[in-house]
Amino acid sequence: MSWNLSGSYFESCSCDVVCPCTASLSLGATKDRCKVVLVFNVKSGEVEGTDVSGLTVAAVADTPKVMSEGNWRLGVVIDADASDEQAEKLGGVFSGALGGPMEALGPLVGEDLGLQRLPIEVREDGLTHSVKIGEEIDLEIEDVVPFGVESGEPAKITGIFHPVGSELTVSRATRSSVTDTPSRRPDQVRTRLRSGIKRTARSTCFSRIWSCLAG
Repeated sequence: MSWNLSGSYFESCSCDVVCPCTASLSLGATKDRCKVVLVFNVKSGEVEGTDVSGLTVAAVADTPKVMSEGNWRLGVVIDADASDEQAEKLGGVFSGALGGPMEALGPLVGEDLGLQRLPIEVREDGLTHSVKIGEEIDLEIEDVVPFGVESGEPAKITGIFHPVGSELTVSRATRSSVTDTPSRRPDQVRTRLRSGIKRTARSTCFSRIWSCLAG
């Protein structure tokens, strides 16, 4: 079992400030539950010999206030442009079945909401990153550049715990909504994330930790 992925990553969640879980999963979210969409835009990579370059995967999670308590509800959405073989391989990586960062999160998942294949459109333009997933998810975030920084380099937080790496760019959500998924099929995601503005976001390149061999 081997795989190698690199690309860009961004997320948006329901916390009011930069996610406390960035420092520790034992720190509580700012609301009773944390509802988050994690977007992995794979620019190049292969899984067990299958090329998966140019595809996108999103993980949608609903967790307790304190993430380390477990009982997460987690579903995975795979790009509809993926072939059956590519979808199967990406599902293995992002379910944790093929090892790597997602496997480490496995013990925290109490309800596996399965996989769904939907059209995924990602746009990245300088500091702005956006994703539209079917009719259910519409996110846009903008990396934050500190006041007075002439280089235009966005602010970063370093030395943190996160599946994609120890450094993340600080961003803010400019548009974010997640609606209920109506499907009842067992092989599709059945989240119950209500529409609403998510105020925090983060982005990074995940080439360091995701460009790896697992298993």
